[in-house]
Amino acid sequence: MSEALIKKCLFPAAGYGTRFLPATKSMPKEMLPVVNKPLIQYGVEEALDAVMTGMAIVTVRGKRSIEDHFYINYELEDQIAGSDKESYLKEIRRIMNQAVFSYTRQIEMKGLGHAILTGETLIGDQPFAVVLADDLCYSTDKGVLSQMVELYKYYRCSIVAIEEVPRNETNKYGVIAGDEISPGLIRITNMVEKPKPEEAPSNLAIIGRYILTPDIFDIIRQTPPGRNNEVQITDALLVQAKQGRVLGYKFKGRRFDCGSVPGFMEATRFFFDNVYQD
Repeated sequence: MSEALIKKCLFPAAGYGTRFLPATKSMPKEMLPVVNKPLIQYGVEEALDAVMTGMAIVTVRGKRSIEDHFYINYELEDQIAGSDKESYLKEIRRIMNQAVFSYTRQIEMKGLGHAILTGETLIGDQPFAVVLADDLCYSTDKGVLSQMVELYKYYRCSIVAIEEVPRNETNKYGVIAGDEISPGLIRITNMVEKPKPEEAPSNLAIIGRYILTPDIFDIIRQTPPGRNNEVQITDALLVQAKQGRVLGYKFKGRRFDCGSVPGFMEATRFFFDNVYQD
């Protein structure tokens, strides 16, 4: 097997998850379980399937349980050793054997762009993926990141996953416009963060899957705060897009917005009926 082009995946996990209060008062939103696995584990599995083994996680105080989840719990393992319950740990053991986890903390929450910049020390000077764990993606064939890596092999530029959303929901997303260069693949010419429906350049929204080239870090450093006085990754990507270096990809699969209670419940029902095996 040839060496992986994208070796590391960054997980910005510093948000408070206020839409799930009071549950997220003491539990990171990334640890909310869809059936029997926390959201962030689904994202890590998707990255592993795309042959990425370096998991770089940006957290804040109070999210230690994320680190604990991807570490050995000696007391628990001793208690269930030799029982049929031991099989429940099979997947997480595989993840811990295959992936290397590194962590850093975001001192201030100043937007997704700032969170990604915080992860620079874990990524270094190489292309990398970004997964927002509360966008849970499902595909019967290749995962979304695997699909995007295939594109990166050819185009070698930043790529964002996109999907059509109702016009009245454009104010929840970064929204793109551009020219379709092949079915489902758009060379982006414009990007707007959370535009009002009447100001949106299209109804094509960016969802939580990115492949970014390493020059994005320097661009973010020079990007002033935008909407909500936060450093937006959309604004930084627009700099690359104006140079013709950002693609929007209409991925194959289904996305669940697990950052909202209705989306989280929809995902739970779907995964229980279609994916979960007792």
